[in-house]
Amino acid sequence: MAVPGFAPMEAKLVDDLPDEEGWQFEPKWDGFRALVFREGNEVEILSKSGKPLSRYFPEVIAMVAAVDRQAFTLDGELILPIGDVLSFDALQARLHPAASRIERLSRETPAQLMLFDCLMLDGTSLLDMPLTERRQRLDQFHAAHGEASLLLSDCTGDIAAARSWLAHAGGALDGVVAKRVNEPYRPGERAMLKVKQHRSADCVVGGFRRAKGGGGVASLLLGLYDDSGRLNHVGFTSGMTAGERKALLHKLEPLIGAQGFTGKAPGGPSRWNNGAESEWEPLKPELVVEVVYDQVTGDRFRHGTKLLRWRPDKSPEQCGMEQLIHEVRPAELSTLGQESPS
Repeated sequence: MAVPGFAPMEAKLVDDLPDEEGWQFEPKWDGFRALVFREGNEVEILSKSGKPLSRYFPEVIAMVAAVDRQAFTLDGELILPIGDVLSFDALQARLHPAASRIERLSRETPAQLMLFDCLMLDGTSLLDMPLTERRQRLDQFHAAHGEASLLLSDCTGDIAAARSWLAHAGGALDGVVAKRVNEPYRPGERAMLKVKQHRSADCVVGGFRRAKGGGGVASLLLGLYDDSGRLNHVGFTSGMTAGERKALLHKLEPLIGAQGFTGKAPGGPSRWNNGAESEWEPLKPELVVEVVYDQVTGDRFRHGTKLLRWRPDKSPEQCGMEQLIHEVRPAELSTLGQESPS
């Protein structure tokens, strides 16, 4: 199946929601961003980085294929409810090479598709339409074809309601997204705004330091790409259990050898190694993690970060310096980065 060659519109992380006319607010769901393409009997699902996801979510493919419409392109989020929360870990478990395991999980813990934009209907592109018109088409599409697992995301122009969503973020919601109502869909651009309850960044694992005595991994070294395409060292994360440190070493060792950081690199005296040189192992820039941080100083994390989750759905090239927020209010400072997860 030939799919249109465009990337999804993305969001820029900001401090607060815009308090002015002309914005639509939507919940930011905690799942895998997905573009869904249907042409005749063929259905394809692509991740934000352009990787095919179809084989991992057969129940979603079957649901989309059952829609009584021959051609459409939708923007949404693959989500997977476990109890009262959305489980990102359960989504990650689907990215498995064994078809038998995927088939079993698709029956035991079926995924859902949360829709928030309509990009093409019946062979006609809607990309140039303003958001208000695209949303109207999406509402009509869902009214005609929606079911228990094909969901329609809420939206509002009321900032008070959006701030209420943000206050209750967690479990299902990852934050709130703001979109301009009069703008077209802008593929591949950070044309939306997003606010999270915590400050997080998706970082490339460009290297690691070994624990003393060969006990596994002491810390992961984090990198972000600048506008010149150079991977700069921006900090580290080390909140792992002893068992995780040993298991992680087996995951990282096959990637040792290439120079992970092509811009600013770690090494040399620092406050973390008491002024002594600290050796580190460079890695091929293939792995991505999401970390929580408090402050940024000089284009790097001021403190250690807290490892939130691995991001196999994210391409390393999508991890840019623009994610960092430099100015924060004193009330928002935390010691998350210096605590170990329970």
